[in-house]
Amino acid sequence: MNEQACRYQFEPKIPPRDIEETLQLAVLAAECLHGEARVRLDTSYSIDKDKHVYVVDASSDVGRDILRIFTGFATREFGEHAFSVHRVEHAPAQPR
Repeated sequence: MNEQACRYQFEPKIPPRDIEETLQLAVLAAECLHGEARVRLDTSYSIDKDKHVYVVDASSDVGRDILRIFTGFATREFGEHAFSVHRVEHAPAQPR
């Protein structure tokens, strides 16, 4: 079964720690909407710091909310041209 995910590619000039903290903030915001247990059960993501690639599962409502929040936060923090995002046909290989 193919699951949907979104792949973010950030510019190399952006520190991976800053990106990861922004993603964690998006996860926290999703926990406020859906509850901690549901977020833990319904979403996953993987990070490749060397390539500045972040893949977030989009197969659930929770995952899609994290994507929306993360995209908004990343745009505000890093700028709209600092990253690209594309849908991919697989979920993250490593759970969060």
